[in-house]
Amino acid sequence: MLKVLVNGACGRMGQMVVKTVLADEELELVAAVDIKAQQDVGEIVGVGKCGVAVSTDLGTALDESGAEVMIDFTRPNVVYENVMTALKHHVSPVVGTTGLSSEQQEAIRKAAEEENTPAFIAPNFAIGAVLLMVLSAQAAKYMPEVEIIELHHDQKLDAPSGTAAQTAAMIAEVRKAHSQGHPEEKEKAGFEGARGADYEGMHVHSVRLPGYIASQEVIFGGLGQTLSLRHDTTSRESFMPGVALAAKKVRNLKGLTIGLDKLL
Repeated sequence: MLKVLVNGACGRMGQMVVKTVLADEELELVAAVDIKAQQDVGEIVGVGKCGVAVSTDLGTALDESGAEVMIDFTRPNVVYENVMTALKHHVSPVVGTTGLSSEQQEAIRKAAEEENTPAFIAPNFAIGAVLLMVLSAQAAKYMPEVEIIELHHDQKLDAPSGTAAQTAAMIAEVRKAHSQGHPEEKEKAGFEGARGADYEGMHVHSVRLPGYIASQEVIFGGLGQTLSLRHDTTSRESFMPGVALAAKKVRNLKGLTIGLDKLL
C-alpha cells in the first residue's frame, strides 16, 4: 500500500481527501497535518478512529510517518514551503492548492530534479474540468477570440483560479497573442477593470460569491456565431478520483508534472 500524508487534513478539501485515502485499498493514511493539533483524524471526518492523530509539524510528520506521498490542500501562502519541505524529505507532493507563481513552480521543478523526487500539481482534479481545458485549447485553434469567466465561493483567496490560469496558458500555446475588443475600449471604460484581467489579449473574469463551489465558462466568438464550453462543480467529491489517481501515479513520474491531463 502507498503511504500517504494529508496536509491540511481538517479543511473542507482535506477531510474529503482523508476519507478517500482511508477508503482506498491501495492507499494507507500514515499522517495528517493541520495548523491545530486535534484528535484522531478519523473522528474529525466522521468515520471513527483510524489511529492517526492530527499533527502540526509537517517536517516531523514526514520524518516519523514513512510517507511516500504528501497530498496538499492548504493555503496559497504556505503551499510553496510545504512542497519544498516534502521534496527535501524525498516525499512526492501532490498539490491541489492553487496560487503558486510561475517562479515558484520553476523552483519546485528544479528541486524535484535535484532531489530525484517527482512532484505533481493540478489546478483542478475534476475530470470534467480537465476536459474543459483540453477542449478549450482545441477550439482556440479555430476560434482564437476567447474570454474566460470563472466563478468560485467567496472564501477563495487567489484570483484568477488555477484552472482559469491553466486554461489561458493552454489556449496561449495554440493562439497567437493579440488584443481583443475595440482598440479604444480602455479609454472609454467606465469602471477600472471592467474588462477583467488581460492574458496575452484574452480577458479573464473572476466572480466570487457565496453559493458557488467552482465553475468555469470559456466563450469563443466568431463571425456570426459563439461557442461556449462550461464546467460546474456541484460537489467537492468530484475532485477525489483525480486526487487518488495522482497519488498512485506520482512516484512513477519525473521532475514536476502539471495538470491531470498528463495522467489520463
